[in-house]
Amino acid sequence: MNIIPDYKLKSLNTFGVEASAKLFTNVESLKELDEVLIKNQELKEKLLILGGGSNVLFTKNPDAWVLKSDIKGINKIDENIDFVWIEAFAGEEWHQFVMHTLKKGWFGLENLALIPGSIGASPIQNIGAYGVEVKELIDKVYAVDLESGNKIDFSNEDCRFGYRNSIFKQDLKGKVFIYKVVFKLKKSSKVNVSYRALKDELSNEQIINPTPVDIANAVITVRKSKLPDPVKIGNSGSFFKNPEISSEEFQPLKEKFSDIPHYPGNNDKIKIAAGWLIDKAGWKGFRDGNIGVHKNQALVLVNYGGGTGKAILNLSEKIISDVKRKFGITLVREVNII
Repeated sequence: MNIIPDYKLKSLNTFGVEASAKLFTNVESLKELDEVLIKNQELKEKLLILGGGSNVLFTKNPDAWVLKSDIKGINKIDENIDFVWIEAFAGEEWHQFVMHTLKKGWFGLENLALIPGSIGASPIQNIGAYGVEVKELIDKVYAVDLESGNKIDFSNEDCRFGYRNSIFKQDLKGKVFIYKVVFKLKKSSKVNVSYRALKDELSNEQIINPTPVDIANAVITVRKSKLPDPVKIGNSGSFFKNPEISSEEFQPLKEKFSDIPHYPGNNDKIKIAAGWLIDKAGWKGFRDGNIGVHKNQALVLVNYGGGTGKAILNLSEKIISDVKRKFGITLVREVNII
């Protein structure tokens, strides 16, 4: 186990903002994690788990011992006629895992291609895109209690998944280290093309009967056309959740804005496209020095280089306030603010 003081985190967050961890350790095994927890009985530091750094905004130096989740491995552990169960360890990169499953003939994750981040973060956020949420494919989540050091496993139901939410973002936030996720994937190649953007891309490519690989390729093309590459422009993908409102709240909006994009939400609510709200409010393409709102996707706040986490957070607050004033809807951030 290697403990590094005052460790620079700029390369470990996709916003590319400057921040330093009080202490830092790259955790590559459960043994190393055990060593950390034993050592921390003496140090008594706050522990902060960092995955791919794609869903975090550092607004200050974390006064914590930052643990980079880097345990690797992908294995088939069971199968039957229809399904295959795959364990993937937390440090595996999400998109590479999705493409690996497709090559192996394991299906279901194709709509989630090119989402930045790691396996360990996927159940925390209940990542989703183009009509699919990862909760639909997760069988079990394995974690270590950071206080006791005990291993815990969570069934799908135990995870209390919701829209971009889970027990790991609520009751267990900061209390467990997810080290492995088991996915239940399909052997059949039935695909989900419910989203208009996917249908349009497949039509452009003249693909009538798409395979899961075709879906993944279409998702990659659409995402690249809308979302900036964090290697080139600092960002965390979608900064805000799509808000869900009641039909009573939606009706006057629909009467005023007939073109407002909307979809079925949870519990009979209606999901509104947050990007549309931000665009309609006039923020798309906005720039203030080193930060701004991406020109192709209003959901994405960007750091052009040299921007601070505080500046990005302040921009998000201005957008939330303006959207609330103009539409009566309060946007909620997807990104974890540190």
